[in-house]
Amino acid sequence: MSRKLYAFLAIPLAISSLSAIAKEGMFTPEQLPEISDDLKATGLALSPESLSDLTGFPMGAIVSLGGCSASFVSDTGLAVTNHHCARGSVQYNSTAENNYLKDGFLATSPDKELPAAPGTRMWVTVGFSDVTDKVTGDLGDDVTGRDRYDAIVKKQKAIIAECEAEDGYRCSVPAFYDGLEYKLIKQLEIRDVRIAYAPADAIGKYGGDIDNWMWPRHTGDFSFYRAYVGPDGKPADYSEDNVPYQPEHVLTVSAAGLEAGDFVMAAGYPGSTNRYARLVTVDYMFNWLYPTYVDLVTDWIDAIETAAPEGSDARIIYEARLAGLNNFLKNTKGQLAGAKRVGLLDRRASRETALNAWLKEEGDPNGYQSAIAQLDEVKSQSAAMSKQNFWYNNLTRSQLLSAAQTLYRNAIEKQRPDAEREPGYQERDNKRLEEQMQRLDRRFDAAVDKAVWKRFITLYMAQPESAHINAFDNALGLDDAVNAGSLDSVLTGMYSKTALDQADMRLKWLNADKAAFEDSDDPFIKLAVALYDTEMAIEDKSKALEGKEAVLQPKYMRAIIDWQKAQGSLAYPDANSTLRVTYGTVLGGSPKDGLIYEPFTRLEGIVEKDTGDTPFDSPKKQLQLIEDKKYGPYALPDIGSVPVNFLSDLDSTGGNSGSATLNANAELVGLLFDGTFESVNSDWDFDPKTTRTIHVDTRYMLWVMQYVDGATNLIEEMKIAK
Repeated sequence: MSRKLYAFLAIPLAISSLSAIAKEGMFTPEQLPEISDDLKATGLALSPESLSDLTGFPMGAIVSLGGCSASFVSDTGLAVTNHHCARGSVQYNSTAENNYLKDGFLATSPDKELPAAPGTRMWVTVGFSDVTDKVTGDLGDDVTGRDRYDAIVKKQKAIIAECEAEDGYRCSVPAFYDGLEYKLIKQLEIRDVRIAYAPADAIGKYGGDIDNWMWPRHTGDFSFYRAYVGPDGKPADYSEDNVPYQPEHVLTVSAAGLEAGDFVMAAGYPGSTNRYARLVTVDYMFNWLYPTYVDLVTDWIDAIETAAPEGSDARIIYEARLAGLNNFLKNTKGQLAGAKRVGLLDRRASRETALNAWLKEEGDPNGYQSAIAQLDEVKSQSAAMSKQNFWYNNLTRSQLLSAAQTLYRNAIEKQRPDAEREPGYQERDNKRLEEQMQRLDRRFDAAVDKAVWKRFITLYMAQPESAHINAFDNALGLDDAVNAGSLDSVLTGMYSKTALDQADMRLKWLNADKAAFEDSDDPFIKLAVALYDTEMAIEDKSKALEGKEAVLQPKYMRAIIDWQKAQGSLAYPDANSTLRVTYGTVLGGSPKDGLIYEPFTRLEGIVEKDTGDTPFDSPKKQLQLIEDKKYGPYALPDIGSVPVNFLSDLDSTGGNSGSATLNANAELVGLLFDGTFESVNSDWDFDPKTTRTIHVDTRYMLWVMQYVDGATNLIEEMKIAK
């Protein structure tokens, strides 16, 4: 297949045709033997078959943090991930007196490690199997809408319940290829996670939001957690009696590193991609939702920064939230710019035309065209519903309202048998809910929460009447006569009269029954009760549409897979937070005329950027080390310095943060932490010319640990390949 045809179709290509361009595909490990020839040709020294075992080496060393990835690097439970993945736990432990965000944190021995934020988990995969027949095998096409949605969820819950009969494990049944396949994943759930080491923001977040998604980059985006279990070796809640977990598989950390052109692969848990999304969805996202989010999140950030000025305790509390919002905002702007650059909507329309032409040529014996046409109609309805409820849905950004709604829903779900409860409110979720209520204490400030909520309500009130929800307007007394001053008075009254800002009260409400909520005078609980019927009506309609899609989407995906196969291609499923492998080489690039990206950045680049002010405020000790050219054993001769970050042509997305970047022998050579600004649109449309992923080099990580922060105790604990 030619590159010209690739540009026209914008679909995954046959791996054999990709030797000269970026390797598209976030492959499931079991797919790797099917592309073994190209893996070996690209430089893999291991057997591709060995990579397909999720519980063997090296995949068994890769763990999920839920939204980020990590990997074990010692046989005493030490795991390395990105600084920004552990930063929420660092923030949780920080105060104005002990600001670990500013100063960094190093436990010189395990007994000095700090508990991570409540709810922090490490999930170690111990089992994987196909359960498609158990989930959808007996569901005919006549079972659709809410009935199909409920049937699928019921079967998933039954499979999960059977899998979790053994204590200490967490199981899931995610869909692949949009419901064409379902897999059962069994994971050891490590609940006692502690911070072992996190460099200061001046290293771990160097460049901040200014450099985010940009190249060249000089960010030491790494931190270390340690996993603990009970004395019996089984998962346990935090206790001083717990002992470090001993993983079956551990990665060797390379101090020898890489050179330009070397083979690399990343193993981690990418969140979601939309490579197969239909044009109707792409049009809604890029012509309405993303532009609307840009305005909304800009307002959100402004509300927090105004209410929590730099240097205040409130700013420390909301640092992690602000970092996430700024990341989202920049990513969204990149998505929009990328879509415009490649003509995404036209490319998607062309792809759909090409698929239809192929189906027609083949005679469409399976009736895929009819199913696809019906799918587009359902997708259109979903987009319209999302647009209709967008501003109301954002009103729950109030942390206290969100907590009240969760607590009330929990009370209602507890009235039902466990197997009939909504996922997220079953017995298996009790601990998670408890930790969620505890975690709010260190992530909440009433003045900031009120300012954010007021901003969202003001935006909501400015929308047409058709976008309003009577239950909300009536509960807060919103009408044309309400102005900014009176709204402020209403909200001030609510925050002054609530007790939900106290952790012990939130935990108490976790055990309350439905009647207690309905008798409560707490203003946020009263509002949650008043909104419940509206919430359920919206949820019911949404689930009915999902149920309709669940009949049609697998047929569309089967058509895509068959089309790909007819052209000699291997289709891979969109990312869905399950373990994936992506591979390629260390590679710079030229995303546009006159702009050249070198594959490595150097220590000296840190000095060039340094201003002494956040976010370019490198520690003075580090600047002196660089001036003295104290490179130690970590220099790369080709660049005459210690490499800080490097580029590759790997295919990645959000959730890949913290993914282990491995060399041809599966040694750890870096941590994937970002993509270039020109790459972010690859969530929707892979562009081999511009797709580049950014990694922190293990040589820089070891250099900082040894010379800047003195984390030699951790270096001695790891197996280092020199």
